[in-house]
Amino acid sequence: MEFKEVFSGLRKKAGLSQNDLAERFHITRQAVSRWECGETMPNVESLQALSKFFGVSINTLLGNPRELVCQSCGMPLSDELMAREADGTICEKYCKWCWSDGTFTQACSMEEMIEHCIPMMPLGNTDPEACRAYMHSLLPTLERWKEQL
Repeated sequence: MEFKEVFSGLRKKAGLSQNDLAERFHITRQAVSRWECGETMPNVESLQALSKFFGVSINTLLGNPRELVCQSCGMPLSDELMAREADGTICEKYCKWCWSDGTFTQACSMEEMIEHCIPMMPLGNTDPEACRAYMHSLLPTLERWKEQL
């Protein structure tokens, strides 16, 4: 899906006309129409405001162009699993279990994170060693742990 389809769907789901949305964001109805036709794209500030307004990530607004994973535990991220910043905006870097209100929810080492995650993994109870090996290869590639290496 492209931005124009995602945006149009979100607007309609919210029960808003193009004019309603334009008034809320202090832009013209024609600007909203051009976004929905794919003629133009909102600027970064508008994308951030739309993300907050609709309660979805910018990645979702843009049609999910990239696969997001939590940069602390490696969990695949969807909008409902993404953390929130202190101001309520969606944090596209971390899951809601690793990050809350602008800070990590748990101060831990990489080894402690691995041990914490194993029981929650699909193979965690049947093959913990395979999960441990996977996490040992994954975590050093994630932003939180790169900074500590």
